[in-house]
Amino acid sequence: MPEAPLLELTDVSKTYKVAGGGMFSRPRNLHAVSDVSLVVAPGSSVGLVGESGCGKSTLAKLAAGFVVPSSGEIDVSGQKQRDSHGRMMRGRGQFQMVFQDPLAALDARMRIGEQIDEAISLVSGRKGNIAERRNEILRQVGLNEQFAARYPHELSGGQRQRVVIGRALAAEPKLLICDEPLAALDVSVQAQILALLYDLRTTLGLSLLFISHQLSTVRHLCDEVIVMYAGRVVERGPTKELFDNPQHPYSQMLLSTALDPRKRERRENTVVGEPPNPLNLPGGCPFHTRCPLMRPDPCTIQRPELRPVAHNLQAACHFA
Repeated sequence: MPEAPLLELTDVSKTYKVAGGGMFSRPRNLHAVSDVSLVVAPGSSVGLVGESGCGKSTLAKLAAGFVVPSSGEIDVSGQKQRDSHGRMMRGRGQFQMVFQDPLAALDARMRIGEQIDEAISLVSGRKGNIAERRNEILRQVGLNEQFAARYPHELSGGQRQRVVIGRALAAEPKLLICDEPLAALDVSVQAQILALLYDLRTTLGLSLLFISHQLSTVRHLCDEVIVMYAGRVVERGPTKELFDNPQHPYSQMLLSTALDPRKRERRENTVVGEPPNPLNLPGGCPFHTRCPLMRPDPCTIQRPELRPVAHNLQAACHFA
């Protein structure tokens, strides 16, 4: 019998109520995530890409259990995460987050060792030699035992991110949810942290949900890529197939910036403009205001559904 996915989202949506434009205006709905489905299998790495504001971070918080979905189902290791009253259930210790800003993710008043010790004792329930386990974790993330006595402000950005990853490992998770973990780091340090994540995935058998706008890192680390736009999935598929031959015009726009300059001339579709206001999404396909393939009918009338297209890919485009 095949092993159940570590994480499965089925038609998950998240809508926020935000204030209207005036004192007496009605609240409006902000659709941060709409009908998103994804599966993270044991040992796999799934990349989530898209422009800022497309819903990537909200989806990460939904997956981690920090945010309750407005609709849809979230299963963890085959177990639904809602009770009979629709409330979210506990038990996501096997998932841990790695945040974008490591300084903000750490407690400035506590030493590094104390923070890892706390995670070991409170999250994993370990009763053995905590100091021994802490030193083991520090070595796993490329730090020596002396770092346990330091405070976060005494570390570099890359060292702090290693600590954040180590604190996550203290819970002995099966899945790391990485929300732009490289964005706040220098380029040279980004490569080191990327290599660390790759090594941890290989040696510990970790699964990853890796959220990034840096497509080169996704290409190196992930087995599958999901492209989001305006809160929806517009394309998904195996990493090699999607990078080699993207089917959705938005994916083509994103990937054109990550290609070898000698190959960019192959991209005939040039996309301009800004993402739509999530409080006032256009009718039909939300990408039609920027799409070079746009036709009034059906693009402005009918929203395309995600469907199988060529090369093992799925795309939400009328002309894919």
